[in-house]
Amino acid sequence: MFSTIMSVINDIVSAVNNVVWGWPMIILLLGTHVYLTIRTGCIQKKIITAIKLSVTKDPDSEGEVSQFQALTTALASTIGTGNIIGVGTAVALGGPGAVLWCWLTGVFGIATKYAESLIAVKYRVKTEDGRMQGGAMYALERGLNMKWLGMIFAFLAAFASFGIGCATQVNAIATVCKENLGIDPVFVGIIIGGLTALVIFGGIKSISRVCEKLVPFMAFFYVLGCIYILFINYDYIIPAIITICRLAFTPGAAAGGLVGGGLMLALRYGVARGLFSNESGMGSAPIAAAAAQTRNPVRQALVSSTGTFWDTVVVCLMTGLVLVSTIMKNPAINVDSVTDGGVLTTLAFQQIPVVGSIILVVGIISFAYSTVLGWAYYGERCVEYFAGKKALIPYRILYVVVAVIAPVIALDLVWLIADTLNAFMAIPNLIAVLLLSNVIVDETKKYLNDLDKKDDSPVPVVKN
Repeated sequence: MFSTIMSVINDIVSAVNNVVWGWPMIILLLGTHVYLTIRTGCIQKKIITAIKLSVTKDPDSEGEVSQFQALTTALASTIGTGNIIGVGTAVALGGPGAVLWCWLTGVFGIATKYAESLIAVKYRVKTEDGRMQGGAMYALERGLNMKWLGMIFAFLAAFASFGIGCATQVNAIATVCKENLGIDPVFVGIIIGGLTALVIFGGIKSISRVCEKLVPFMAFFYVLGCIYILFINYDYIIPAIITICRLAFTPGAAAGGLVGGGLMLALRYGVARGLFSNESGMGSAPIAAAAAQTRNPVRQALVSSTGTFWDTVVVCLMTGLVLVSTIMKNPAINVDSVTDGGVLTTLAFQQIPVVGSIILVVGIISFAYSTVLGWAYYGERCVEYFAGKKALIPYRILYVVVAVIAPVIALDLVWLIADTLNAFMAIPNLIAVLLLSNVIVDETKKYLNDLDKKDDSPVPVVKN
């Protein structure tokens, strides 16, 4: 009976997911990315400046954490299983062409991440106990006088934190630990739940301190593994790139059993996984950006935009090339029977002698755990927005409970729910950045050529 119920739920969620991730959402998301790229004067060209700013402290400015800590907290939430298992799932379900759409979502998404972070800082507020709070909900309330829509965003984001931020991540950790280390998933859930509780009850400062140390380590460790695989697959890299580009637009087959379903499938899964990976347009990362010590909104917006660059333009692209080149090199991998992104990625990393599985296991565990921490903060800020500070402890307890039970949830259903919540959450945030695009343009003109200029506008103080 349980199996039947889960099957029905899976069918319902899948049907809803197919609707929300149809052409309207794809057009809205990519259209916003392109529109904001144009309105900001192609802010992507400032990426080198943004990277330099990300490691520059601004201690004399208001905020709870440094710019780098805010970035790593956001990166902790975005560089997760979407970069590893998510890309594998996109390739398995949408064909190799999905990699191109995932990458393009990241390239153009830099402008959207910049825009949503800018308004998050501009319209942030300070609580009576000195904590900085901001995000799409405050931009909607203070910038557009649409508190009702801000409440909807906050509710959706808080609810989404249990899926995209917690359940999918812990589920992925449990799966990889079981397949590679033989550890019981139930045991994994208990351990991750305990570790999560130790950190999130300390608030943003505790979370940012852990992420500041964990994120650079995990990214370097994983990228090193990708570089090694691409080195041994060097003669398949160019054919892989050609295959990815070709199958992004037309159906067909390629070496290694690779099959592309054409534009719609590649676009759908590529964009969905791109959004899941870098979260540009979702409005999640700006919640962390709002807590940063920064002298003006543009400065932190640039720093935040590097998150999308590292997450999708670099890491997701490397993962996609690793997967496609590996499948082309090893035709024995039957992609028709492998629809689990985690299994596909595991097969790719097994090419690394002795330590391949270790790199993948450490990468997924650290990536996913950091995402659990980052999204706990996002969820907290949203819960506090619509329910007050008194709701924080119950939220944290429930978040830990979800982490504990996540390993026994069907992964396919979890991914479907996460994709659906992503779409619903993105809509009010995209409304905010589009309706406030003139403000974004004005602020960009005001500060972009003088990034050291201080914004003297007072930050409003609100009751906790």
